[in-house]
Amino acid sequence: ILGFSTPPGRLSMMAFILNALTCALGLLYFIRRGKQCLDFTVTVHFFHLLGCWMYNSRFPSALTWWLVHIVCTALMAAIGEYLCMRIELREIPLNSAPKSNV
Repeated sequence: ILGFSTPPGRLSMMAFILNALTCALGLLYFIRRGKQCLDFTVTVHFFHLLGCWMYNSRFPSALTWWLVHIVCTALMAAIGEYLCMRIELREIPLNSAPKSNV
């Protein structure tokens, strides 16, 4: 069903790409560590591969399936790491005021 030649195929590929973008936001909110983004991204896509394999009762062999998932994995990892690094590199506020009134 994935392919550039048919409208349903293009729609499916766009859905995968939008899913990668929303999962990158999920990495930002749940993981919050730039170093762990690639690990979690590969783990999520590995479990998706296992789920597809069990659901279809055969290993995915379509070239377009692999290309779409490689692109989505790269997008999710790169955007998730970029967003997490922006959060990690924020300045830490330093207040010189006392913490309690004694």
